[in-house]
Amino acid sequence: MRKFLFLSLIFTFLNLQANAAALQANISKEGAAGINRIVDSETNMPVSGAKVTLPQKNYSTKTNPDGTFDLNANINGSTILSVEKDGYKPFSLTVNEKIASRPIIVGIEKTNPMNIVIDKEMFHLGDNNYSDQSANAGDFRVKCVGPYYTKNVKIDRATDKTYLVIGSIIGIDTKLARSMGQNKIVHAYASPPEVFFNGNKIAEIQLNGDGQRIKIPRNLIRVGQNNEITIKTGRNLMQTAYIDYDDIEFANLSIETN
Repeated sequence: MRKFLFLSLIFTFLNLQANAAALQANISKEGAAGINRIVDSETNMPVSGAKVTLPQKNYSTKTNPDGTFDLNANINGSTILSVEKDGYKPFSLTVNEKIASRPIIVGIEKTNPMNIVIDKEMFHLGDNNYSDQSANAGDFRVKCVGPYYTKNVKIDRATDKTYLVIGSIIGIDTKLARSMGQNKIVHAYASPPEVFFNGNKIAEIQLNGDGQRIKIPRNLIRVGQNNEITIKTGRNLMQTAYIDYDDIEFANLSIETN
């Protein structure tokens, strides 16, 4: 993702349940007067005490009373910036040296009682075997947990507009990601990461990006019970001698019900 375009995030995936699923980026915009700031997306008022982290850089800070913050970290490639604040939805944004060199304003949304935060942490899927030309390879820092992630979550209400939201995901080396300039691999590409809900495949993620929203078919949701969410990384399709998993990282997993 060396040529990631700020505010021009393109996302595609295959919804196998024949439901139209929207992929939407969270809002962030260029700031003014050289100051980074976190604001309430509805009121535009500053948010103080918000935790701002670059997990891959082991960097953490908090916003000042006026919502401002500094990014005193060496950013030389795409990395995930996360924002946490009690009463607000976890937010993440993929930034690079170009974006970090300019002031930014990030608007975060207040939580909805029907929204569920599954995980705020960053996870690394794969086998720790990847090319330095792979998307974001130079930025991987989180310990690999294997080729898949699984979590059970209780859902008390379901509608036709219930979505699994992935705050940010990087490292995907699909053919489409390669064609978009998100990696520099010439002779290989991987199958896309797959998303399962209660054992049913509901999506494939073709591109790296932020705020990816995957519609969960209502008939698959077990209301009032635990529901299993699984994300499996892809495989190198050019390697046949052994299974070579694509190494990816994602952060801020949640469920939103409208």
